[in-house]
Amino acid sequence: MGDFFVLALSAGTPFILASLGEIFSQKSGVLNIGIEGMMLIGALAGFSVAHHSGSPWIGLVGGVIAGSLAGLIHGFLSITLMAPQVISGMALTIFGFGITSFLGKPFLGLPATSFETSILGVTPPVIIALALIPLSVFILTKTRFGIHIRAVGEYPEAADSAGVNVSLIRYLCVLIGGGMAGLSGAYLSLAYSPMWREGMTAGRGWIALSLVFFSMRKPIFALLGAIFFGALWILQFKLQGLGFGVSPYLLMMIPYASTILVLSLLSSERIRGRIGVPEALGKPYLR
Repeated sequence: MGDFFVLALSAGTPFILASLGEIFSQKSGVLNIGIEGMMLIGALAGFSVAHHSGSPWIGLVGGVIAGSLAGLIHGFLSITLMAPQVISGMALTIFGFGITSFLGKPFLGLPATSFETSILGVTPPVIIALALIPLSVFILTKTRFGIHIRAVGEYPEAADSAGVNVSLIRYLCVLIGGGMAGLSGAYLSLAYSPMWREGMTAGRGWIALSLVFFSMRKPIFALLGAIFFGALWILQFKLQGLGFGVSPYLLMMIPYASTILVLSLLSSERIRGRIGVPEALGKPYLR
């Protein structure tokens, strides 16, 4: 049972990192559905930087920077140009698939410069992800920055009249979201599956996005949800290994089918009213 929990935690770490970043973004009022593309960009950047530098730690930093730059693109389109946030996010996802498929060809089949040491059976990035949970809670609930984030996400006009720079706060949160998505992707290519292959995120970004709604934008609930989805991810392989007389393709659908079920349940107006969707989520602010 303990080994299964470790596997579930390791498989759930990409969801932890990506969903934490999206929580910051959504709490500021910016919806980012381009997580999948950002994760792919971070995965390729992390792999290539680690490959050339010989250090997976530098690779992680490269993934964060690449993800933040992708977040900056989304911020420019949705905050400055006030483009529809859903369209901007979709464009970023398509862009991420395209550019990583093109630039990643020289790295196909190469082994990654991965982490050699492990702590309690998990790699160091997993410990970092766990440490980011209480840090995120502290920032969002106990700091002035966190108060500004919530104010901008709920009542940007009131926050602006109180002297809060709405655009700056949203930009910072989008950069945090992009950086965390990039870190999530770099974890995949450097620690969880130390290699590069096209489309290696395999829909994890979409699951992380649903997890944000599932967790009601609360980091602790996001952790529990990430472990749950990580367990589902491992379960599909466990069931295949046990020789169940079920098509492996059906077993591979388990995490995605669960995501669709969660989103279907959350589509109810009664439930949406209880999960605390920020009033200004997805709405551009014009001063």
